[in-house]
Amino acid sequence: MKRMILAAATAAVLAIGVAAPGTGGARAEQFVNVLTGGTSGVYYPLGVALTKIYADKIAEARTAVQSTKASVENLNLLQQGRGEVGFSLGDSVAAAWEGDEEAGFKSKLTKIRGMAAIYPNYIQIVARGDSGIKTLADLKGKRISVGAPRSGTELNARAIFKAAGLTYADFGKVEYLPFAESVELVKNRQIDATLQSAGLGVASIRDLAATNPITIVPIPADVVTGVGNPVYVAEVIPAGTYDGQTQDVPTAAVVNFLVTHSGVSDDLVYQMTKSMYDNLGVLASAHATAKDIKLETATKGMPIPLHPGAEKYFREAGVLR
Repeated sequence: MKRMILAAATAAVLAIGVAAPGTGGARAEQFVNVLTGGTSGVYYPLGVALTKIYADKIAEARTAVQSTKASVENLNLLQQGRGEVGFSLGDSVAAAWEGDEEAGFKSKLTKIRGMAAIYPNYIQIVARGDSGIKTLADLKGKRISVGAPRSGTELNARAIFKAAGLTYADFGKVEYLPFAESVELVKNRQIDATLQSAGLGVASIRDLAATNPITIVPIPADVVTGVGNPVYVAEVIPAGTYDGQTQDVPTAAVVNFLVTHSGVSDDLVYQMTKSMYDNLGVLASAHATAKDIKLETATKGMPIPLHPGAEKYFREAGVLR
């Protein structure tokens, strides 16, 4: 009888050791699902690179990358606990925290937390070379794709066109499609232009420029100012970013953020944040836009509360004092 009691007690101790990390037993698996965007955008290859970093550097991490409709969907999924970290545009993050229903948020997303400011998205309006489109005003009566419905890209489109005195009613046709599908319609002459909010050198536009003459439509600085949102800043698409682009083109940019949620442990978010900044070269190898990710700007313009795990890392790194 004593042997049976002793065996049961031993088994209970072993079970506690396995279930409780840090007690000397085996560590529990840590699931990290990275929410990205369409496979032809920038979020997706960076998300794949992040999963590799996490799998290599975080003990017992089981990682996955999920292709989504990007910013708005990612934030709603994080609120529901259906992911540990996701990419999103700054204006979408701010709208989610405010509960802006028009932007795609039925109520205030109280659980989302900031992890890091990363790189700027450039709002790139690209027209077929023979479309006659040279300016924003020339888009009137033309056919355009503005991104998936209520995606971060589509929210950017609404903001820029409103500041330029345009509405969707001014266009001949409006399509709500992801990047790759939009490019195919331009190639097939079914639409005249596509607006894509992404890092410079995004694969979809590179593909279009490699096979068709294109015009990148300028977004003047006064239009950027007219948006009336500080997350929109005037920027330039440098000459040579795409085939056939011989001059710098003024445009607008919006900072991207990595976002997590309050249900993710402080330790895991600390490890995710630290491992990313320790391995920025892996991200840059996945897409050149990751070269714009800087530790010193990691908390700049954060529109939501910082996750305590990320805050701990940034204090250790000297970004926060």
